[in-house]
Amino acid sequence: MSEKSNSINLNESAGLNKKRVSFHTLGCRLNFSETGSIAQGFVDRGYEVVDFGAPSDVTFINTCTVTDGADSTCRNLIRKAYRSSPEGKIVVAGCYAQMDSERISKMTGVDLVLGTSEKYKVFDYLEEDSEQTVHIDKTASFYGAATSEAEGHTRAFLKIQDGCNYVCSFCIIPQARGRSRALPIAEAIENAKKVIDQGFKEIVLTGVNIGEYEVNTGERLTDLVSQLLELEGLERLRLSSVEPNTITDELLDVFASSPKFMDHFHIPMQSGDDEILTLMRRRYSVDQYKEIINKVISRFPNAGIGADIICGFPGETQEQFNHTYALLKELPITHFHVFPYSSRKNTLAARMENHIQHGVKKERVRALKMFGEAKLSMFAEDQVGSSNEVLFERQNDKGFWEGYTKNYVRVWVKSKSDSKNQIRHVYLNDFVEGQLRGEILN
Repeated sequence: MSEKSNSINLNESAGLNKKRVSFHTLGCRLNFSETGSIAQGFVDRGYEVVDFGAPSDVTFINTCTVTDGADSTCRNLIRKAYRSSPEGKIVVAGCYAQMDSERISKMTGVDLVLGTSEKYKVFDYLEEDSEQTVHIDKTASFYGAATSEAEGHTRAFLKIQDGCNYVCSFCIIPQARGRSRALPIAEAIENAKKVIDQGFKEIVLTGVNIGEYEVNTGERLTDLVSQLLELEGLERLRLSSVEPNTITDELLDVFASSPKFMDHFHIPMQSGDDEILTLMRRRYSVDQYKEIINKVISRFPNAGIGADIICGFPGETQEQFNHTYALLKELPITHFHVFPYSSRKNTLAARMENHIQHGVKKERVRALKMFGEAKLSMFAEDQVGSSNEVLFERQNDKGFWEGYTKNYVRVWVKSKSDSKNQIRHVYLNDFVEGQLRGEILN
């Protein structure tokens, strides 16, 4: 534990009324929803939220541990936080904190290390006059969460599920977040209403494995989605990542029944080779994955579809990588999320033989990322001459308002009016230097 003042209120000496807190969130949308709830808790206690890297009384880093790259990024963020606020409190929370608390606690500047459940008790721990740095709970309680207006986001991430019962051979998340559990429909609806009351027009449902929702609650995900789509004030609904083997015809039909549901999906693929999928302990084959994508496109012909892909899984041959490349070329996947395989402690894959050399993994990642950028550009350019509803998020330093279409393509528009958090009907008139440009029609 670092040698710091016990006070977390630097601003009192500066004559200011509010304490300051900054946040940095790594990883998935689930993490962003959790940070949103915690940020609101700080605001309710009188804190002012400032940008990460600004002098702060408390810096809260919500971590990810999917790859060793995420772990390294977290450590760099801790160093940055200490440089910007050497007298402030640094709280490191979440999945990486859960899995490697001892290493984090020894870093200069770290005051609290909170696991995936303990992060919600951050206010209690900050108030305690204790020398204990690490708080890890293995019981895996469920805490609902949602993006709050305190963070300034336009889309709201609403947590409905946590943990995972799958045992994919490469994945450490079940160890970090525990077994699958979920929020009952009634509570999820109430949380959604609170989000809408704050002014959010779009909600993204998040979780580790939201397709397993019914396993935990005994209630169907289709019923939850149906009730959300009926909420007054909600204009757009999306789902975060959904495992392909949990997507049913009934669920897709519910999506297609409402104009509020956006034609954008994230369906992890991981590999386009059946043997590698088996070694990964995924619950689908290449043919089954193709079938799911085709079902989506039959109902949403203009859908943007994202997919996670792992390159260089142990034993992956060049031919097997080529199968992945060919599948991505065949299917209408528009948003590639490419990762080199990263060995995670205590996973089955970490104990496998024939680990791929770093240089080979790096080259395969580079090839897929270049291909993905080309496909996304083609997808965006194909929309020139059409119109779409765009939810605007921010005005960039070039004076353009930026937002996303229903099928999740970023659009740039010149407008003199304040368009933040506004849904506008936009004519997409050009594709310039990798940017889809438009003109507001209404």
